[in-house]
Amino acid sequence: MQLTIILLGKRIQKKKFQKVPDFSVENSARSKGHFFIAGVDEAGRGSWAGPVVAGAVILEADNLIPPLRSELDDSKKLTVRKRQTLFEMLPTCASIGVGIADVNEIDRLNILEASFLAMARAISDLPQKPGYVIVDGNKVPDLPYPGEYVVKGDSRSLSIAAASIVAKVTRDNIMVNLAKTFTGYGWERNAGYGTQEHKMALERLGVTQHHRKSYAPIIKILSKS
Repeated sequence: MQLTIILLGKRIQKKKFQKVPDFSVENSARSKGHFFIAGVDEAGRGSWAGPVVAGAVILEADNLIPPLRSELDDSKKLTVRKRQTLFEMLPTCASIGVGIADVNEIDRLNILEASFLAMARAISDLPQKPGYVIVDGNKVPDLPYPGEYVVKGDSRSLSIAAASIVAKVTRDNIMVNLAKTFTGYGWERNAGYGTQEHKMALERLGVTQHHRKSYAPIIKILSKS
């Protein structure tokens, strides 16, 4: 009984001090004279199939509704249902842009450059143009706006967390729709990532036009045919 109480106390303490996204990064940029700060993130870099999708979101603290302030987080930490709920809330209080780089662009450019291309398109898609850009990761794409990268930004910045949700939900929906035509690969479940189900389907059904032919696992399958 005592051990259970101790373990429970440790879990509560860990949750209490767990870092959650806030406006610290945005406020730092504002203190330097930057406004209309866009958080940017992508989804799908590691997938074997489908596009890479980027989201760009401008959030203003005064307009942010309470559920978003308390529940926005790195999309990978959220359930499918929670991501969808937050995704549907965001347009009520945020400026949102989406950018996509398709499989042909990924194979032609490489995944990093294709991700940067998707990010640039997402920023261009914003109805409100940013004055500053904060990008998840350790590099910033070449943009006509000042900005900075933020390592683990989707866990630190509310704007980047929102962008990660926009990118993830948009891309998952694309893969669900592709799965209706290209059946058997389980894209509605694995979003094109290299799950066992996807690997077995590739061996059985072969490579589609939506697979990334510059990726080693796909090259290996093609070499057998």
